[in-house]
Amino acid sequence: MNFLAHIYLSGDNQLIQIGNFMADGIRGNDYLNYPDEIQKGIILHRAIDTFTDAHPIFRKSKHRLHEKYGHYSGVIIDIFYDHFLAKNWEKYSDESLEKIATDFYENLSSNYAILTDRTKGMMPYMIARNWLVSYASLEGLSMIMFQMDHRTKNRVDMHLSINELKEFYTEFEEEFTAFFEELQIHCQDKLATL
Repeated sequence: MNFLAHIYLSGDNQLIQIGNFMADGIRGNDYLNYPDEIQKGIILHRAIDTFTDAHPIFRKSKHRLHEKYGHYSGVIIDIFYDHFLAKNWEKYSDESLEKIATDFYENLSSNYAILTDRTKGMMPYMIARNWLVSYASLEGLSMIMFQMDHRTKNRVDMHLSINELKEFYTEFEEEFTAFFEELQIHCQDKLATL
């Protein structure tokens, strides 16, 4: 799962959201250097990634892209799945995606001092281009894929995966919907134990 799903699956706790959001840049036991609620977000992020990577539905989606995009097929599916979450946002939240995005950007700004350097570096671009809302449209998704290509030095031309998304749109969306139901339950159970 990508940024939007990680934020959404954190619930209403702002520090858990931040920990979950920036967890990729925190290695090993370094998470213990953060406040308790941030630690919970990091642990939740790791639980989401483990669950996702091993799940047969996610693997099925990923397999559809693997021959062309190799190692990056998982990254692409993470972003595709955020697209379906954003596109169908009203099914998952009573608040608008725009409000959730604005609130999260404010949350980052309010807690700037505890963010990782990586998160601080990414934040201005994320806010200026409104990544969280951009996931909802194919145009926004194309922009995000071009940015991912830039970050990965155009190793696999991820932006071309929009073609596969369009070709197998119904299959990807059905897979996301079934998978995300299970992931939500997994996260609720995990949060209850933290």
